[in-house]
Amino acid sequence: MAYLVFLGGLVVVLAGLSWFAAWAKRSGHGFGVAGALAAHDEAYRTTAHQSHHELRVAADRKAEAGSPDDY
Repeated sequence: MAYLVFLGGLVVVLAGLSWFAAWAKRSGHGFGVAGALAAHDEAYRTTAHQSHHELRVAADRKAEAGSPDDY
């Protein structure tokens, strides 16, 4: 019986975290969490911090559309 209670609690916690992640993405609060993690990475994992900045620059960069004459 104790295992069922533990598994039930685990399911509830994971469902709550999944809901929170979906809500943060929908409402745009996900960028704040990413910024907080970037600050942590800057202090403790410098290579991860550099990768974060490279990924942000790549996301902001727009792909150039080719000319129809190229084909």
